Amino acid sequence: MPVSNFRNLPAVALVAFSTMGTLVTAQSVAADGLAGAYLAGRAATYESDFSASAEYYTRALVRDPSNSMLMENVVFAHLAQGQMKQAIPVAKRLWDNEVRSQGANIVMVGGFVLDQDYQAILDRDLNLRQIHPLVDNLLEAWAHMGIGSVDKAIAVFDRIAEEEALRPFAYYHKALALASAGNYGGAEELFAADDGQLTRLSRRAALARVEIQSQLGENELALETLNTAFGTGTDPALDDMRKRLNAGEPLGFSTAGSAQAGIAEVFFTLAAVMTGEAANDYVLMYARLAAALNPDHVDAVLLSAELLDQLGRYELSIATYKQVPDDHPENYAAEMGRAEALRRAAKPDAAVEVLGQLVQDYPSLPQVSIALGDLLRQQEDYAGAVAAYDAAQPNMPEGSGSLWFLHYARGISYERLKEWPKAEADFRASLELRPDSPQVLNYLGYSLIEKEADAAKLDEALGMIERAVAARPDSGYIVDSLGWVFYRLGRYSEAVGPMERAVELMPVDPVVNDHLGDVYWAVGRQREAEFQWKRALSFIREGEGDGEADPDRIRNKLESGLDAVLEQEGAAPLQVANDG
Repeated sequence: MPVSNFRNLPAVALVAFSTMGTLVTAQSVAADGLAGAYLAGRAATYESDFSASAEYYTRALVRDPSNSMLMENVVFAHLAQGQMKQAIPVAKRLWDNEVRSQGANIVMVGGFVLDQDYQAILDRDLNLRQIHPLVDNLLEAWAHMGIGSVDKAIAVFDRIAEEEALRPFAYYHKALALASAGNYGGAEELFAADDGQLTRLSRRAALARVEIQSQLGENELALETLNTAFGTGTDPALDDMRKRLNAGEPLGFSTAGSAQAGIAEVFFTLAAVMTGEAANDYVLMYARLAAALNPDHVDAVLLSAELLDQLGRYELSIATYKQVPDDHPENYAAEMGRAEALRRAAKPDAAVEVLGQLVQDYPSLPQVSIALGDLLRQQEDYAGAVAAYDAAQPNMPEGSGSLWFLHYARGISYERLKEWPKAEADFRASLELRPDSPQVLNYLGYSLIEKEADAAKLDEALGMIERAVAARPDSGYIVDSLGWVFYRLGRYSEAVGPMERAVELMPVDPVVNDHLGDVYWAVGRQREAEFQWKRALSFIREGEGDGEADPDRIRNKLESGLDAVLEQEGAAPLQVANDG
């Protein structure tokens, strides 16, 4: 059974504290004459521009140094950038003033850990210093580990486990704590219980168990665990572990070898669970603190970078991905992420350069070549995309679930290169692997219509598109294809319903509106046709066509009518199908 992800576990109000409380209103800030800096900071916060937010809120704080809300925003902005040194002094002011601030409480706990002051964590008044119920309980357990009270730590983990929904979190961290104390046998017992349930929590959990088994001198068992968890999956990190295990080398326990690393894992655990459930900037606090407490926690660095990418802070995301050392087995994952951030930052050439270097560094990893092919295809370098997909295919494991997509993506590239026989072969190969894929059914069916295939293939195309619509009835592109195939078959009255539905689904798409205009013209509704063509023109950016929506052709239709345009083009005239 493949490993899952922490976020699949019962959340049990893990997101209940997903907003940071503030004690001072915006009006009180503005009333003090700080409106300019405050409003600029607030605008920067809405844009997730953490650097500008920190700068403007700090300026406002200079004018009003006792303002709790300003301090809290400064703390958050610095933590979001991974700047613990700058966040701690401001967080301490909130702490000393006994302000209820979740952000400040998170930063102060991080500061205590960095100072190895675990007793300070235990001495917190949780009525005032609460972060999150699960976090605070796990912090208590790991703080006991930090001061050497292993028995007390185990008792806390067991207390947390009394609540069934929290049991996986409690036992996972209990196993890590036992391993950090050298009790690898006790840790393995926990991982082995319930048919290895803990092993399936996440990738990190599976790898932690592999390291624990290796420490017990059971490399063969560790290799079996690795292969059971990840199957034929491969990446540099997994390949490195397999190589070392096969060589009989004992793997060090790196997941949480100390109380500090264990507390970093607490914050990462919550970040992983809340990803996709809570606001990205909120989750970022947890991921950033995990990375600050354990710089070797590459997963926390990668998650931080991914969250920044999703927040639109591409430059900061790119810089965070670069924190992963070049010689680290996860560097390839960081570079893949950096390439995506560069693409989203409208720097496709730089993204292509990163992926091109990765292909050279990891020529046997098909996912790298596929990523390069996808990017080149998006940049309309279809010949380059085909070459990248060709390089990926021989390295794909037998039975790979991604092979259908490779054929599909390469088929699109061949179709754009006007190499239709190769494109059709790839589309059909993709359908053999995934017969009910609506994307492939739609693309192949639509292409067969556009290529004016013979009657048998036209009937086949209609069947494909009808299956695609059944699978994705709310996809405007696919519903448009159904209307268009009816139109191309001369079944004009049958084309009206699907084409009108497609326009409902995609009201501002120029191609769909243009198609509806043609259908209306074919059934004698000329005024409505002209209205749709005018709409199509209004949705095409000035000076540009939009795929099949040719503005000059649309203007010609408005001036002369569709029949005249078809005649000018030497195309067959509109003719109702005589199919009985």
